[in-house]
Amino acid sequence: QVQLVESGGGLVQPGGSLRLSCAASGITLDYRAVGWFRQAPGKAREGLVCATSDGRTDYIDSVKGRFTISRDNAKNTVYLQMNSLKPDDTGVYYCATAPICAYEWDYWGQGTQVTVSS
Repeated sequence: QVQLVESGGGLVQPGGSLRLSCAASGITLDYRAVGWFRQAPGKAREGLVCATSDGRTDYIDSVKGRFTISRDNAKNTVYLQMNSLKPDDTGVYYCATAPICAYEWDYWGQGTQVTVSS
C-alpha cells in the first residue's frame, strides 16, 4: 500500500520559516517526480513546485527564491523548506508523486496545515 505522509506544518509569524516533510512508504521516490501543492482557503489547489528524478525543479513565481524542494533518497522523504513566509502562504500543503512532472499525479498525501499569521 502506497502512503505519503506530510508533516511539519503549523502556525508561524510572517517572515518565519517552516520545513515540511513528505515520507513515502510502499513506493520508491528515487525514480519518480515529486511535487508540492497548496490549497488556500476558498481557492483551488495549486502546484508550487515539481522536482524530477534527475534533480530538475520548476517553481511557480510566487514561491521562487523562498521555497526549496529537496530529497533524501535514503529516507525516501521529500522536503519543502519555506522561508520568508507570508500570510498568502496559508493553506493546506500536499505532496504528490508521478512518473514524470507533466504526468498525472497518482499518489497524494493527506496534507498538512500551514498558517502564517501574527
